[in-house]
Order: sequence, then structure tokens, then C-alpha cells
Amino acid sequence: MRAIANDMGIYVDDKLLWSETRYVRELLSSSGFETSDNEIVFESWDKLPDRALLSIKHHKEDGINFWHWVVFKRIEGQSFVLDSASYLPSNIRVDFDVMQPKWYIEVIKL
Repeated sequence: MRAIANDMGIYVDDKLLWSETRYVRELLSSSGFETSDNEIVFESWDKLPDRALLSIKHHKEDGINFWHWVVFKRIEGQSFVLDSASYLPSNIRVDFDVMQPKWYIEVIKL
């Protein structure tokens, strides 16, 4: 995925990747996914669609909002989050009470 992103001019060290949604939407579109047009306020884990990109760890740097992206997935009623953070013992998370999503983008496979 990194090579695809780099070919599109999207690099992991670009702060826009963590402070706006355009890059992520473009990456998903190029990989055959459609996204909701807007960010949707997070209400509860049960109300999430079966596939979504969540924003967690919100903070501000020089007045600009930043967040960490995680992927929410529900398969046959089992929910989990995929998180790329290197400090985690596992990239598959079910500690929903610890994560505090602010909003999400629905992701639809075409």
C-alpha cells in the first residue's frame, strides 16, 4: 500500500495524511472502495457500519487538528479494530472502552 500511496504523491511523513481526509479517501478509491461523503459523528460502537475508518487520539498542533487512523471491521457480528501503532502488543484491538473515536468515514467495497 505504501508504494501505491507514494506513486500517488502521498507520503507517510506528510502531516496532511493525519489532519485531513482527502489523501485517505483517494487511497481507498484507488483500491476499489467508496467512502461516505462526510465524516460522521461517532455515537457508539454498535451504530458503526460493518467497515469504517475511525479517527482516534485527537489533538492539536499549532491550532491544526490531528488524529490517528484506525480501521473498524465487523464480520459475522464480531467487531474489531486494526491499528498500525507500533507500541501495541497486537494490531488487532477489541479494547473499545480505551479508544475514543470522534468521527468516522464509512467504507464500502465496490
